[in-house]
Amino acid sequence: MKPPTLEVADIIRAAGDSFIGRNQSHLGWQQLQVLRAIKHCRTAALGGHLDQCSRCGHRAISFFSCRNRHCPKCQTNARNRWLAARSDELLGVSYFHVVFTLPHELSALALQNKKVVYDLLFQTSAQTLTEVAADPKHLGTDIGFLSVLHTWGQTLQAHPHVHCVIPAGGLSPDHSRWIHPKYPFFLPVKVLSRVFRGKFVAGLKRLFRQKKLRFHGKLKTLEQPKGFHSFLRQLFRQDWVVYAKPPFGGPEYVLQYLARYTHRVAISNHRLISLADGEVTFRWKDYAHGNKKRKMTVTAEEFLRRFLLHVLPRGFVRIRHFGFLAAPRRRESIAVCRHVLAQAPRQRPPAQDRTALSPGTWPCPCCGGAMIIVEKLTAQQIHSRSSEWIALNTS
Repeated sequence: MKPPTLEVADIIRAAGDSFIGRNQSHLGWQQLQVLRAIKHCRTAALGGHLDQCSRCGHRAISFFSCRNRHCPKCQTNARNRWLAARSDELLGVSYFHVVFTLPHELSALALQNKKVVYDLLFQTSAQTLTEVAADPKHLGTDIGFLSVLHTWGQTLQAHPHVHCVIPAGGLSPDHSRWIHPKYPFFLPVKVLSRVFRGKFVAGLKRLFRQKKLRFHGKLKTLEQPKGFHSFLRQLFRQDWVVYAKPPFGGPEYVLQYLARYTHRVAISNHRLISLADGEVTFRWKDYAHGNKKRKMTVTAEEFLRRFLLHVLPRGFVRIRHFGFLAAPRRRESIAVCRHVLAQAPRQRPPAQDRTALSPGTWPCPCCGGAMIIVEKLTAQQIHSRSSEWIALNTS
């Protein structure tokens, strides 16, 4: 894939200062930190290191990454490490993908109460899956799955939902056999939708009683019990969206599938088209009209406002495991699953060329030899040696 011609960092550099100046009172320290991290990612401002090829002597300066989980440029390595750790946990069965989405009416409440509402979304979607799957009428099994939180839609507006990736079937109650699903989409989505809605609304009531919800601006009227319960009643006037995709391939394909969802940010740099006259144009996919590809143009400040809607609370875990894949029992449960499925433990895939080199090295772009770090550099050192940097990168 060709490098993008425009990056989120470019938009921040062009419009970030004016955006912060206009919205200083509304921005939290974490949002400011995200803007600063992306702005300086892989630039001299973060420092770097001088590298040299052990074979041909080629030299280059590499800048440090910001490693912020909201940065579009910093997710590839984190994703690859996570996927490598998951490869040992895959079972030789097909997998299902189920998505639980909060209705639009809850978007504002979620933005004002990110931690508790997103936690509730994780908990209630997981409880829905495990309880419906445990019902003998539907499956009668103990299942395991992982869930990934996304908070955005294609146009960067708030759209909280979780993607659940689930092995097809589960362990019988006595863990003596593997039970395969009898529905083409794993579990009936209408049942999942009703159970999910009931659990989530009950959870909101509990949070309200515990005074763990905050209400600002247009939601201020919900502070009173009468207004809050009236708000909840309208949530039962519509079906909640639970979407199940057809089963996809087994372990050979599931890691590629997971890579699409686990470490994504609100928008990738490759979706950006242009920044001109203070306006940003980007591509988006219109799911409501046959996945038609469209373009949207907004002001740079509106783009940054939408982007920052999706900054998660500090320390919030956005990839979680449930059922027999939950951390305390994962290794033991996977061994039991493999036993009843009569499958041998999976072998790790061969290392890629980059990892085949010695630890701490990477291929030289000139001869393929091992590039090694010969000196770490601070931002001040890089600035003072800028002429050397120019020579290295134009040679």
